[in-house]
Amino acid sequence: MTLLYMTVIMAVDLLFIMIILQKVILGYYFYKLEIPALPQKIGNLLSFVILFMGPPLLINYILIFRNRRYEKLIRKYKYHNGKLAVTYMLLGLSIPVITLLFGMLYGVI
Repeated sequence: MTLLYMTVIMAVDLLFIMIILQKVILGYYFYKLEIPALPQKIGNLLSFVILFMGPPLLINYILIFRNRRYEKLIRKYKYHNGKLAVTYMLLGLSIPVITLLFGMLYGVI
């Protein structure tokens, strides 16, 4: 479940970064995947999973979960009763919202 939570939060952050980069800074979309053989809703969902869920899932798996590395990390670092996970979730999901609000407030977005 930890891998799922981390992946979703990182996917939201990656989506936010790509939206800002493509729409505000560059002005054109380069990070897209269109699958014309599938219906649009299914193609969009599959595109989101491949482009935004895939990279964080792969990074988290390689760096934390492969070869049961998390067991070494658990022994090395002190357990804080889930407080760090809640902080990570709140910051990871609130920073894009706050940045968008400031962008709309100052007329950038």
